Amino acid sequence: MKPEIQMFNIIAGFFLVVGVIYGVVTDWTEWVGVIALILCAGLGAMIGFYLWMVARKLPLRPEDDLDGEIEQQAGYYGAFTPYSWWPLWLGIASALIFLGTAVAWWIIAFGALFGVFAVVGWVYESFHGEHAR
Repeated sequence: MKPEIQMFNIIAGFFLVVGVIYGVVTDWTEWVGVIALILCAGLGAMIGFYLWMVARKLPLRPEDDLDGEIEQQAGYYGAFTPYSWWPLWLGIASALIFLGTAVAWWIIAFGALFGVFAVVGWVYESFHGEHAR
């Protein structure tokens, strides 16, 4: 987890430095940007701290081992239904919902109903038909 911890610590340091530079450039008169950038630094530091705390309790992962082999990472990744069309319908439902926020509110209701249909179909697609278990 060392690369992840370092990445979030770098993000925290970057936002802290940029927040101070932003404050100096604006003569500390525009506080919203300064506070937002410092809060972003705090969020990066919190994630880095959390990953550091978790990394202390867990053993090294295969990707943390510099002499590791690809076979060490192999394992069970889950069961995925091949050739599923349900993500397409869910994407269309999401597009309708976003379109409804820009055009007309009644489209959101239509997209939400279509989305419920798509989610139910995606959840239950492994229980019937060609790929039933």
